[in-house]
Amino acid sequence: MPGLLPPLTRAVTYTRWLHLLVGSVVPFVCAAIYPGLVRPSPADWVLIAVLPVPLVLAAAMVPETRRAEGLQAQLMLFPGPHARVRGDGASGVSAAPSASWSDRARTGLWLVLRLEAGFAVALVTGQLMALALSLAGAAAGETGVGDPPLRVPGAGWAYGLLIPVPLLVLVVLATGAGALMAAAARRLLGPSAKERLAELEERTERLLERNRIARELHDSLGHALTLAVVQAGAARAAGNPDFTDRALETIEESGRAALEDLERVLMILRETTPPAGARPALGDAGRLLDSARSSGARIDAEVTGPLERVPGPVSREGYRILQEALTNVLRHAGPVPVRVRIAVDEARLRLEVRNPLTAAAAVAVTGGGSGLRGIRERAALLGGEARTGQDEGQWLVHVDLPVR
Repeated sequence: MPGLLPPLTRAVTYTRWLHLLVGSVVPFVCAAIYPGLVRPSPADWVLIAVLPVPLVLAAAMVPETRRAEGLQAQLMLFPGPHARVRGDGASGVSAAPSASWSDRARTGLWLVLRLEAGFAVALVTGQLMALALSLAGAAAGETGVGDPPLRVPGAGWAYGLLIPVPLLVLVVLATGAGALMAAAARRLLGPSAKERLAELEERTERLLERNRIARELHDSLGHALTLAVVQAGAARAAGNPDFTDRALETIEESGRAALEDLERVLMILRETTPPAGARPALGDAGRLLDSARSSGARIDAEVTGPLERVPGPVSREGYRILQEALTNVLRHAGPVPVRVRIAVDEARLRLEVRNPLTAAAAVAVTGGGSGLRGIRERAALLGGEARTGQDEGQWLVHVDLPVR
């Protein structure tokens, strides 16, 4: 008995039952036209069950039919906000139109199954309800009420005790039939291989976008904070008002640029129109070099080749790679000599950053970090490669990117 109580309190039991009963509307409407519903014979009932099949198969050829059936199944066959139990968050049923003949065939099988199962459940529901009504009539002293398939002999109050029996049987049958229909819906209305592939691609795109945003925040904010820390420390050590003014100006500029990048990323996360300001590219590399110089680093920079011919995505990612490389120098090695080489030819963009490998820097970068990993990820996404590590007693960041 305790096992029968949970289905009675779950809304999904009754939504599934209603879903089955709705499926019986078509055969009963057809039967009202032919052969009629006035005392039909067993042969008539068979005809009523078979007659609408061509109609629902024709409806399955319409692509939007699959969407309508999928939405109904999601709403009525599976636990969710409408039910008193929480579902797993994924019904496994698609709500997309038919995109292939395989989708149409599965939709047709689903419609036939829904029609026949609904018709059977409607007949059983009517007969069991009639039996409960007949028992109620017998308990009240009336006989022949409801015209059920099982005649109730005589009359008496004791029949009132049996009234819940057909109702409980009906709930049990509705629960079992609803569970079977839910399982069939997953098989027949579930996503096709093409839809699963599209969903996988969409999920991959979301993950890539999240990784890109994380890299943008790490590179931009990390660079600004590193400059602020280095400049503040240098100004305090120098004790020179002019140097302090220059340091504060650098901190202000880098902070403003970081705020612009942060605003751009937040706009993307909010799915609104991005701000009008363009993302920095290699043409703005001078700003990075000046910031590093103002922090005490001695920058030896050389640029060869036409930077303006580098495609936008490559130029922007190159800027971020250079920004992260200089940030790592200032963070781990301090104001040391840095050699920057940017070379562009017809096929490749080569970027190289070298600096002396101090003892503290060697310890800091031995295991790598999210910044170095971000450099390698950026290069890989563009079809290039990045090498980071010790080279002849120096720390080397070498990136090779295709420009075509």
